[in-house]
Amino acid sequence: MLPTYGTPPLRLSLQGTRHHLNNFIPELLAAISTKRLQIYQTLLKVIAHKAVSDRPGRSEPRVRKRRPKIYPLMTKPRHELRNILQSA
Repeated sequence: MLPTYGTPPLRLSLQGTRHHLNNFIPELLAAISTKRLQIYQTLLKVIAHKAVSDRPGRSEPRVRKRRPKIYPLMTKPRHELRNILQSA
C-alpha cells in the first residue's frame, strides 16, 4: 500500500511535479522491478513535500487568448518560403 502524505491536491505544484517526474524517469527506467516501487514512493514524497503556499482566488478561465489567423501554417523552413516568394 502506498503512503499518503496529507497534502491537498490544490497545494501541489503542477510544474514542480513535472520537473521532478522528468528527473526521476531515467532512474525509474533503469531500475529493476523491486527497486522501482521504492523510487516511485520517493518521487511521491518529494512531490508532496514541495507544496506551494495557499493561493486564494486562483481560478483561471480555460480559454485561448489568440484568435485563429486566416493565413496557412508554415510547413517549410522560413528561408525556403522566402526564396519561393522572391522568385514569384
